[in-house]
Amino acid sequence: MSTIRDITLAPSGEKKIAWVERNMPLCRSIGEEFEKTKPFAGLKVALSLHLEAKAAYLCRVMARGGAEMHIAGSNPLSTQDDVVAALVDGGLEVHAFRGCTMEEYDANIDKILSVGPDIIIDDGGDLVHRMHTAYTHLLPKVIGSCEETTTGIIRLHQMERAGTLRFPAVTVNDADCKHLFDNRYGTGQSVWDGIMRTTNLIVAGKDVVVAGYGWCGKGVAMRAKGLGARVTVTEVDPIRAIEAVMDGFTVMPMAEAAKIGDIFCTVTGCERVITAEHFPLMKDGAILTNAGHFDVEVDMRALENAAVNKYEARHNIDGYTLPNGRTLFVIGEGRLVNLASGDGHPAEIMDMSFAIQALSARYLAQNRGKLAPGVYAVPREIDEDVARRELQSMGVAIDTLTQEQRDYLGV
Repeated sequence: MSTIRDITLAPSGEKKIAWVERNMPLCRSIGEEFEKTKPFAGLKVALSLHLEAKAAYLCRVMARGGAEMHIAGSNPLSTQDDVVAALVDGGLEVHAFRGCTMEEYDANIDKILSVGPDIIIDDGGDLVHRMHTAYTHLLPKVIGSCEETTTGIIRLHQMERAGTLRFPAVTVNDADCKHLFDNRYGTGQSVWDGIMRTTNLIVAGKDVVVAGYGWCGKGVAMRAKGLGARVTVTEVDPIRAIEAVMDGFTVMPMAEAAKIGDIFCTVTGCERVITAEHFPLMKDGAILTNAGHFDVEVDMRALENAAVNKYEARHNIDGYTLPNGRTLFVIGEGRLVNLASGDGHPAEIMDMSFAIQALSARYLAQNRGKLAPGVYAVPREIDEDVARRELQSMGVAIDTLTQEQRDYLGV
């Protein structure tokens, strides 16, 4: 029995899924292969992703491969109720609805883990963490997990170092066909899509502050520059800071950047990046957004405590008036702005990312019992397979090494 908002929304969700299916040729071809080979026959898959149309299509691809799907959302504000209704109407089990409380969010995760999954597809590490704390009796059944995000991979490495990770985990986010495109081009476009559609304000001519210059931060900064903004980057990593400077951006500490920013976007994977120290320094009308996985990068509790007044300024935008009379605006409660305020990454980008997910899950199923507990990179052949499929879908051909060249390179 699924736990969703409204099954009558299914026709709207079906239209969304049909649109992304048309624009996700890699996943479409993989689904056709899976339907013939049934790599997940007899296996239960617990999946927690941002439940919009692209993720829904991945769920259907996995189901075509024989997987018994148990699905939950990975963020209370990223679930699209019409999309989950379409999945349920199509026969899949889903426990997710937009705007759920954290208690309801945790309960939904419990529902998909209590079935005893064989494979876990995770986004942020909540499933894996919960499995290791509340469902230890079911851990021996888990073949392995696939992790979608940088944040989740950080948690996996922490568990591995502590010796507590009990099954193999594949770092999907670190695959070249994921982070080079999803994190940079996907995040770069979808963040500004979410900000612009929510605020209805121009970006050109504004001062944008991007916190973090990893692959996601690079994409956000690059797109802001392309939209005509003056971009400042804040960093703690000296090498990334140099890279930002050489890419043409101004680099300074957040305490200085807070004074000049019109729009702030945190993309670090860390907590308390913008804090009580910074709020009083900001301009009246500054807009705060977050594109990191969890809603901890902008210290919302400190902002709530500091504000003398809070109000809804516009749908999905809250205004916080400070004692100094200035008002700061927060989009999407400080949650992932591209999903809390938009449709997430473009379909063509998520096609590559979810192709990596599907093939990595198949890799785990094919290697059941052969991999010791630990963190594993996506096999290079999967990465290259996805890249070749993508080039083919784009009508692009490339050269191949001759045998003489392979011998010269020692390949």
